[in-house]
Amino acid sequence: MTALLRLYKAVSAVALPFAARRQLARIRGAGFSAYRAHERLGHATAERPLGKLIWLHGASVGEAKSTLQLIPRLISQGAQVVLTSGTATSAQAVADRLPEGVIHQFAPLDGAGPMRRFLDHWRPDLCVLIESELWPILLTQTAERGIPVALLNARLSDDSAKGWKRFPGTAQHVMRGIRYAHAQDVRTRNHLRDLGLDFARHGLNLKSVQGPPLIKSETLQAARDAIGQRALWVAASTHPGEEEIVLAAHRMLRKSLPDLLLILVPRHPERADDIAKLIDLPFSTRSTGAPLNETSAVYLADTMGETDLWYALSPIVFLGGSLTPVGGHTPFEPAAAGCAILHGPLYANFAEVYRAFQTAGASLEIEDTNSLAKEVGRLLEHPSKAQSLAMAAEPLAQAGLDGLDRIASDLLGLIHD
Repeated sequence: MTALLRLYKAVSAVALPFAARRQLARIRGAGFSAYRAHERLGHATAERPLGKLIWLHGASVGEAKSTLQLIPRLISQGAQVVLTSGTATSAQAVADRLPEGVIHQFAPLDGAGPMRRFLDHWRPDLCVLIESELWPILLTQTAERGIPVALLNARLSDDSAKGWKRFPGTAQHVMRGIRYAHAQDVRTRNHLRDLGLDFARHGLNLKSVQGPPLIKSETLQAARDAIGQRALWVAASTHPGEEEIVLAAHRMLRKSLPDLLLILVPRHPERADDIAKLIDLPFSTRSTGAPLNETSAVYLADTMGETDLWYALSPIVFLGGSLTPVGGHTPFEPAAAGCAILHGPLYANFAEVYRAFQTAGASLEIEDTNSLAKEVGRLLEHPSKAQSLAMAAEPLAQAGLDGLDRIASDLLGLIHD
């Protein structure tokens, strides 16, 4: 063990009680019991299933949801699956979408005790980390137990890679148990190869494999009945600084379309109270049970797990995280729902994806309030233009199923008989 790793473990031990208190409070604040919140400390709340068990881990909503097309392919070949994620919102997002028998747990914090308890109970035959999760204690404990690790949809920023490369001995020791590395972009592949993972390859982005929205017909019909014949658009996964732009554009649009409805879906629903203070039009809030009726100019959709519903209702979606330096959000979900997609210019985390969409004529880039209002208005006035955008995005959303089958086969091949 290197000196740097010993220091990390010491700092982790000191910080763990404070991190645990904060994480448990967040999970309980989102409505989960203390019993479930203690999963973050490695205390399991479900029995380990018999047979070969694959541990899939995705930190947040997007990472957890990106496994939903992969999981059925793993269990169809006899594997059991436990899916972990680190946030309450991610747990809520997948709660009703996991196949029967798949277990969700909150991920153990990267401390010696939580990780040991988790691994002692679940005894996974394979650990699959989605995107950017490279936690030193997780990686060292799995290596010590001979549990192979796969990096799937890996994304490593230049700064993170630079940090690892400064300490090659520590990087080699920590990553010695990694047996498979699938990167979502060429940059990450090259970084991983520089860190000694010569087998790293660039391939399918898991988030590009999206099925149609899974919505109960009665839920969809009830929402359509409430909206009636009104025109509408959706602003989804918005962040601070973007709601002001969206609301200003909506006010401009309502000058010529006085009945226009905006469904505003913040990325973090807990921000609803702050967002409500920005709305100077009649509005309703989803979490309060307020009805969506003809008097609402804005519907603040501050609940988790319903984004597919809003996409299914609207022909036009502005995708947030792209007008502020957040890095963007995946466009594949609204594409799979048949929406015309608008976005800002700041999408560094999905640069290759958005280039593909723009090349295919499958999305529109806007820069500010005026351009957002202009493009939404144009698409509302000419529905055929919105339909053309959606049709261009459809094949991008459906691409990759064969690649997903290959990934599942590769992962299963890492499990020792």
